[in-house]
Amino acid sequence: MTLTRTDSGLIIGEDGKARPPWAAVDPLLQKYYDEEWGMPVTDEQGLYERLVLEGFQVGLSWATILRKRESFREAFDNFEVDTVATYGEDKIEELLQNADIIRNRAKIKAAITNAQATQELRNEEGLSALIWSFKPAETPKPASVDAIESVSEESKALTKALKKKGFTFVGPISMYALMEAVGLIDNHVMGSFRRGSSGIWSE
Repeated sequence: MTLTRTDSGLIIGEDGKARPPWAAVDPLLQKYYDEEWGMPVTDEQGLYERLVLEGFQVGLSWATILRKRESFREAFDNFEVDTVATYGEDKIEELLQNADIIRNRAKIKAAITNAQATQELRNEEGLSALIWSFKPAETPKPASVDAIESVSEESKALTKALKKKGFTFVGPISMYALMEAVGLIDNHVMGSFRRGSSGIWSE
């Protein structure tokens, strides 16, 4: 495989497309970058799933989570909020025996707590409205891979708001990653063929 690194840090693959290093080699990550990362997610279930997976990713690579995503979906009843919210100790123990997911009690309990918090939010603005209310006025425009930030004032504020509503295992860095992944910002490096693909930002 012949790969060419640009001055901006993007990697040009054999297909001639420029991608960031994290998405340049692994076929699964490449597909995720090409088709999903940065595209708008606005439904409650979709955002809850990604919120939970960002929590499980803490301390691990996103590639690890992505490879296990289908197993997570099967184990957590496709991230149906009302179902996960009912999980008790027996279900926690069952999940802790499931080698196909990340077996971390604190993260599993956070998924349940966050499902219950999502239910409570239905009495107010709802999870989607809350998360999307932190969409910044402008998106970052990183000129290079090295210029990509890992946190923002909006991700700090989102974290604070979620914690106030009872969510756990959320932090400014993981919430910034969530904002990148679900389209609140466009963090594709200028020059990437995916720049502007969300349809939310003009450039």
